[in-house]
Amino acid sequence: MHRSRVYAVIIDAPEAEAARSADFWSAALSAEARPFPPAPQFTSLRHALPGLVTAVQAVDDAPRMHLDIETDDVEAELARLTALGARRVARWQECHVLRAPGGHLLCVLPRESDAETFRAGATVWP
Repeated sequence: MHRSRVYAVIIDAPEAEAARSADFWSAALSAEARPFPPAPQFTSLRHALPGLVTAVQAVDDAPRMHLDIETDDVEAELARLTALGARRVARWQECHVLRAPGGHLLCVLPRESDAETFRAGATVWP
């Protein structure tokens, strides 16, 4: 048994457009854009989507959006999602990147939110 929940919506923007993208999404979502010093490729969009972390990420790839799923058992969540048809494509630090059927990317990472937020919003999987 493990638990998981959608933790973040990440707006991936080509590096050259990331600052303009962050400005746009900040205004469009009435969110405060803030640099994230521990990982400078991210700009946080505070209070954009209640209950979720929202950020613009500078990438060396095409523009897209992806979900981050946090879990208390990364291997179990990876097994669950691959059994549903996702394929593992990369790993960056503790983040496992998968491609879902249809081509969309998603990331699986260890629990990031505080214990109460995670407990309140996570689904329990057998």
